[in-house]
Amino acid sequence: MDLGAAERRIRELRAEISYHDHRYYTLDDPEISDAHYDRLLAELRSLEEQFPQLVTPNSPTRRVAGAPAERFEKVIHRLPMLSLSNAFSDEEIGEFDERIRRLLGTDSIPYVCEPKLDGLAVELVYQDGAFRQGSTRGDGTVGEDVTSNLKTLRSVPLELRPWPDRSGWPKHLEVRGEVFIRKEDFRKLNQLREEAGEPLFANPRNAAAGSLRQLDPRITASRPLSLFLYEVAEVKGLPFHSHWEKLEALNALGLPVNPRNRQAHGLAEVRSLYQEFLAGRHQLPYEVDGMVVKVDSEDQRRRLGQVSKSPRWAIAYKFPPEEEETQVEEIGVFVGRTGALTPVAFLKPVKIGGVTVSRATLHNENELRRKDVRIGDWVFVRRAGDVIPEIVKVITSKRTGQEKQFSFPTTCPICGAAAIREEDGAITRCTGIACPAQLQGNIRHFASRAAMDIDGLGEKLCAQLVARGLVKNYADLYSSEWGKRARKIYSARLNAPRRPRSDGSSMPWAYGMWVRPRHARWRTTFATFVACTMPPRRR
Repeated sequence: MDLGAAERRIRELRAEISYHDHRYYTLDDPEISDAHYDRLLAELRSLEEQFPQLVTPNSPTRRVAGAPAERFEKVIHRLPMLSLSNAFSDEEIGEFDERIRRLLGTDSIPYVCEPKLDGLAVELVYQDGAFRQGSTRGDGTVGEDVTSNLKTLRSVPLELRPWPDRSGWPKHLEVRGEVFIRKEDFRKLNQLREEAGEPLFANPRNAAAGSLRQLDPRITASRPLSLFLYEVAEVKGLPFHSHWEKLEALNALGLPVNPRNRQAHGLAEVRSLYQEFLAGRHQLPYEVDGMVVKVDSEDQRRRLGQVSKSPRWAIAYKFPPEEEETQVEEIGVFVGRTGALTPVAFLKPVKIGGVTVSRATLHNENELRRKDVRIGDWVFVRRAGDVIPEIVKVITSKRTGQEKQFSFPTTCPICGAAAIREEDGAITRCTGIACPAQLQGNIRHFASRAAMDIDGLGEKLCAQLVARGLVKNYADLYSSEWGKRARKIYSARLNAPRRPRSDGSSMPWAYGMWVRPRHARWRTTFATFVACTMPPRRR
């Protein structure tokens, strides 16, 4: 291949890879397989090795390059990155709207409402369509240069897509947004760190901030960071009349914009959207702690201006807190169905998000030691949706010297068998083959929705059956005095029409015994099961 043909093919590959990056990382709608994508990238890398004179700084192969930096250079923001004022109640958001209407002398204000991401604020600068610089917010005036690290994010286009109705790109564009980690990516990241014996991240925000502010871009590249942009700070050659118009322009240029942004005409719609966002916060794939409300009109924004370090035209309408302060009254150990010993902190009851929390997981011995949680400590506890409450941080400044360190047991607190820590791992397990705690957990798992789906056989009833010696294995649920009638019910359920399942499974008993199911599940009502199989009461 000659130089001219190589240049054309390289240009085609870069455009194709950029297109598929946008489909995958921004639209979450890929058109090709990972293997196909890898082949395109490998071909581009091979051509650039053959023709090094054609390599450019914005090539997709240059996302991770260079040695670790000794320090971050400072970046002065051309326009300050302001912080938002907060509203914590319906009354406060009403006061915000009333103030805006009074200052502008109008009856109703068009707003844009956006999920308030819990991440790290950044600014990206594009010149002639090419990504030139990225920086953190810092103190709002001076941030840190993290250009090399931001280049490793696949959601950050190294070159903008051309304007749909114009030629070329904006000559100079400064955009702002939030770097974050999605919940599932955060879970997997912490799982890998736990398996490697590394300290766990306290929450997705800390993980995102720590990952972006790495002197070695290769570490940043290994972390599952994402980005949504929410503001245009400066643009040359293109006037915008509304904030919504700016968001549409960013999307057209191939920049990642949150698809859950909404327009609201007046206070009533803002309040309605807040309730909608609040109800669906735990279904989102990322952490949010509120809803940002912004005046849509650019002219009205200029007229409103700012006060101190916050704009008058925007406010963060915060969700109820999911993190509160309380005291550790005791530390105990829970034994799960796999024999894992999990330390649990028993807390002075505290309300978090409308739910009373009295216990929090400490995950494992490594985490217990890393966080240095002691009996009597004051701590911050976090609860998010259905996630088990956990201790985020110890408030060491409140220690009095009366706190007691917890000694991790070397024997199972339930059956007394030896508890052995896995080699090169963080988990300590009970070695007892007849441990009641493991049996109880296994029976509960066997009866769960994903397995045999036995209605009514919950945690308390499992504990009673095991404690009374009525159930010592799975078969005991269908044998002994219960046997004949239980098998009749089981056979009737087995031959009954089966409800389809999204995962296509049809062997729930296999999953119940730790094998992943492959066919549909059926239901057994445990109340009926017990009523039909227990011996009749004597009169």
